[in-house]
Amino acid sequence: QLQLVESGGGVVQPGGSLRLSCAGSGFTEDYYTIGWFRQAPGKEREGLSCIRMSDGRTVYADSVKGRFTISRDSAKNTISLQMNSLKSEDTAVYYCATGPLNYYTTRNCFSPIRASDWGQGTQVTVSS
Repeated sequence: QLQLVESGGGVVQPGGSLRLSCAGSGFTEDYYTIGWFRQAPGKEREGLSCIRMSDGRTVYADSVKGRFTISRDSAKNTISLQMNSLKSEDTAVYYCATGPLNYYTTRNCFSPIRASDWGQGTQVTVSS
């Protein structure tokens, strides 16, 4: 059974940085795609970035491009999200997620309905 566990959230001032991690277990293939989403109060869940574990191909949403960097450690089935130049509007619960091979891919990874396995989420608060 797939399991994803996020860590690294917290409180940071505007302009600051945080690094989130997502540890995965139970994968039976080495070419899953794993994505990062966030959800702020009263808003829909938003896809931010994803990475294909087999070759490191990455995709970014316009809202985070140039500020956030996704990376992987395939040996450890872990991905990270380095978040720089944080803004108050980045405040949200951040989730990592994945889905069935060939269903959740880098072509559709911003669609929450494509992901079937989610972590519990980690809170990120950007405030002065």
